[in-house]
Amino acid sequence: MKHTQVAALLFMQSMIVLAGSMAATEVTPHLNRTLPYLTQPSKTTGNLHTAPKLFANVSGSVDDEGTCQCSVYLPDTTFPVQKAEQLEIIAATLSEKFETELSQVREYSKMLDLYQQQILNLTIRVEHMEKSSVSYTELDFQLLKVEISDLKRLVTQLKSSLVGSNVIVEQIYLEITNLTILVNELESLDKTNILAIRRQIVSLQNQLKECEEGMNKTTVPPYFPPGSCIHRGLLNVSQPYIVKLNWRGFSYKYGSWGRDYSPSNPEKEVYWVAPLNTDGRYLEYYRIYSSFDNLLLFKPMYESRIRYGEGSGAALYNNYLYYHAYSSRHMVKHDLKTNTMVLRKELPNAVTSNRFSYAGVSWQDIDFAVDESGLWVIYSTENSMGNIVISKLNETTLDVLNTWQTRQYKPSVSNAFMLCGVLYATRPMNTRKEEIFYMYDTNTGQEGSISVIMDKKLDTIQSIDYNPTDQRLYVYNDGYLLRYDVTFQP
Repeated sequence: MKHTQVAALLFMQSMIVLAGSMAATEVTPHLNRTLPYLTQPSKTTGNLHTAPKLFANVSGSVDDEGTCQCSVYLPDTTFPVQKAEQLEIIAATLSEKFETELSQVREYSKMLDLYQQQILNLTIRVEHMEKSSVSYTELDFQLLKVEISDLKRLVTQLKSSLVGSNVIVEQIYLEITNLTILVNELESLDKTNILAIRRQIVSLQNQLKECEEGMNKTTVPPYFPPGSCIHRGLLNVSQPYIVKLNWRGFSYKYGSWGRDYSPSNPEKEVYWVAPLNTDGRYLEYYRIYSSFDNLLLFKPMYESRIRYGEGSGAALYNNYLYYHAYSSRHMVKHDLKTNTMVLRKELPNAVTSNRFSYAGVSWQDIDFAVDESGLWVIYSTENSMGNIVISKLNETTLDVLNTWQTRQYKPSVSNAFMLCGVLYATRPMNTRKEEIFYMYDTNTGQEGSISVIMDKKLDTIQSIDYNPTDQRLYVYNDGYLLRYDVTFQP
């Protein structure tokens, strides 16, 4: 169409030029002058190149100003002036329409370039969705569908505005149609059931959220008076309260700490912190604090020195510090007020020299514990083949009142404590979690397994001490002092 319009325009312009040159023929001002016709004979040969020689005499007149005027009549068969004028008008009209159409073609060309780029981008995205294993939501498919639908609508409008067919437009329309089919197939096939799995995950997440909200509802645990054992044993422990680093520093990873339990004056606050030397064996210094606030502020009542302590198994009971004598089987009762040893006694059959210490904790062959009923000692013997042995002590004389032998191998547990006559043993789950997994009830002679998870700050727990007054666990964790609240079974 474009080439046809240009050819017509050129033809019309040549005709207009020819008509203008013919109409501009000037008549001579002399009267009785012969006007030659367009066709003249050749001067050289005398032959006529066109029609036979035609001529005529034309009469003229002179106007008032002396100008000669005459009229010449040309037959229609000689030159169609009126038709040439009409052709000129038609040519001008066609020229205007041609410019308009050409402007639209330029706009369509720009739009085609834009559509081709959008289709290329969509093709890349769809191919990526085909090849990738990444999860796609329903929204991804819907966005693709919207973009493809917009392109299809615009190209359809473009097709309707063009007269005849256009190869580029048809190709774009075909590519858009193929993209639509491909996206629908991807969504319907959903090879890995992504959308269905997503919906299930959302449902499970909502259920989990409801469950967590139910668990996080503040429920007041049942109250049990301090020092009483009317509950059915340990149920759970709280998140750790990190009190602070021990007063000797980070290098002193081994030790023990806790609160004194005095049955005659349970509300009195006395705390002890006893880090071992850096060798992890020798107990030499300890500090006593009159309140928890003073402990936080590093304001001890006094600091004392012991020349013969060993291991992290010390415990404070009724103003006396009990610990294992260095390189021996002896138990020591130490008076805090006078900072003197008041009693030293051998623990029968106890194995020492780090043979049956706790897992990951050296030199804790003899471990003292305190609960509601008094003073206990946890150790192993040769007869028990390294299994845990529990003995109830007379705190005044350090005599063994009763002994229970368990079937739990002591070096396989990380630590232990007593609570209402029940031994609880722990083991590491990883570097940040410990599990209370074993129990032995000295009241019934029954043992069993439980699972209570304890979070911790660092890898190893060196000691655990329970206090019946505030019903808390005091844990020495690689030099840090941790504290846990205990919840009991009603």
